[in-house]
Amino acid sequence: MSIWLFRAGSQGEFENKFLNDNRVYLTWEDLDINLKDYPNKEDLYDLLIKKYRLEKEKTAINWASQIYPIANRMKVGDWVVLPSKLNRTIHFGEIKGDYCFDPNAESPYFHYRDVRWFALDVPRDRFDQDILYSLGAFMTVCKIHKNNAEERLQEMYKNNWQVVQKSITTRIDETEEESAVNLEEFIQDKISEHIIRKFKGHKMEALIEEILKAKGFTTYRSPEGADHGIDILASSNTLGFGSPKICVQVKTNGTPVGRPTMDQLLGTMSNVNADYGLLVSWSGFKVSVLNEVPKQFFKLRLWDSAKIIEQLFETYDLLSDDIKTEIPLKRVWMLNVEDNE
Repeated sequence: MSIWLFRAGSQGEFENKFLNDNRVYLTWEDLDINLKDYPNKEDLYDLLIKKYRLEKEKTAINWASQIYPIANRMKVGDWVVLPSKLNRTIHFGEIKGDYCFDPNAESPYFHYRDVRWFALDVPRDRFDQDILYSLGAFMTVCKIHKNNAEERLQEMYKNNWQVVQKSITTRIDETEEESAVNLEEFIQDKISEHIIRKFKGHKMEALIEEILKAKGFTTYRSPEGADHGIDILASSNTLGFGSPKICVQVKTNGTPVGRPTMDQLLGTMSNVNADYGLLVSWSGFKVSVLNEVPKQFFKLRLWDSAKIIEQLFETYDLLSDDIKTEIPLKRVWMLNVEDNE
């Protein structure tokens, strides 16, 4: 059994279609040709150069290595891994059908494989850092095989997605298929690992409160114990009598939050006359919550760990010295140029 990494768009724009259709698509714009007609990678390479007028040989080789497998290497029974861009979770599926080409489909959905999604919304924090490193490849499609990934992921699945044995730090060798890593994603994973170790449970509420204060809110935080669904109340102006009035609920448990938690917050908002709600879940949100986003857009916001880290970056200079001591960060600038030479 092989494990294949799929990306559902650079911003996760195809993710819901993947999950709702029970398929993985090769989301390559305007690739309206049957890949079974190109059983040799060299022939596909020549086609891509002509069809897309590619000038750089490295680009053509890179594209061919990602496009070729869906029709010619993937097998029924292989696993697919879909890291979510909508929240910090990972989806797992099993390939159930042969390669299909639909010439009448809308671009970029010409090529697909039917999939049974058997594990959705598994929090990224469950995985060892070297596994996340492998899942951070910049490729749209690639095979995951370094660091004994197949066996370790299968063991985690059998163990309810808990790490069976923590890995010893392993040197990560770059390969042709995993040559470029999403550095931003890798850095976020490292920061995320540090934060949840320092701020699990009630301490996360303190961090969220600090961020809200840095944004100009006056806050009230419930003491530890029964909070009746109210972790933090926040309101603008110095004394906190202005609007907007926000009711905040914070969760740091190891599973994504579902509809009952969201519905509880909506009810609490009414009880305390809050204008808006902020639902914070370090491990992200189940699809049942994400599907409600359009309906609740004008009164509810969702923060997962990625959003918390984004807000942390935005307000870091205004946070207390205690928080900065717990989360020591420094700004790094780098050239944002992809090397295709």
